[in-house]
Amino acid sequence: MEAKATAKFIRISPYKVRRVLALIRGRNVPEALAALDFAASSAAPVIRKVVSSAAANAETNHGMDRERLWVSRAYADEGPSLRRYRAGSIGRGGVIRRRMSHITVVLDERPAEPTAPRGRRRRAAPAKEK
Repeated sequence: MEAKATAKFIRISPYKVRRVLALIRGRNVPEALAALDFAASSAAPVIRKVVSSAAANAETNHGMDRERLWVSRAYADEGPSLRRYRAGSIGRGGVIRRRMSHITVVLDERPAEPTAPRGRRRRAAPAKEK
């Protein structure tokens, strides 16, 4: 089962948000929150709030254990852009786009303990004859 949280219309460029999301993707929730505490980005507090909200959704709505949650997906989509104009030379105007992001974090619960080894087992290489 998955738990999800979304923050929409965040006034940070999705390019900048995606760099911070790459730090937490695949980590468990306590590690992700600790990494966001020390990330030097204006997007980190917003993403921290989304991760905390997704963890609270997992506990409240799905009865999941917070210690076993991990970030299975984290992505930032582009929202609408605000268009601003800046005066240019020879009477022209240049467009400045103020970008917005929609941030989504999906948490999943890891199984308690793996029951059997996963993957394909390799056979031992045959001994070389001389």
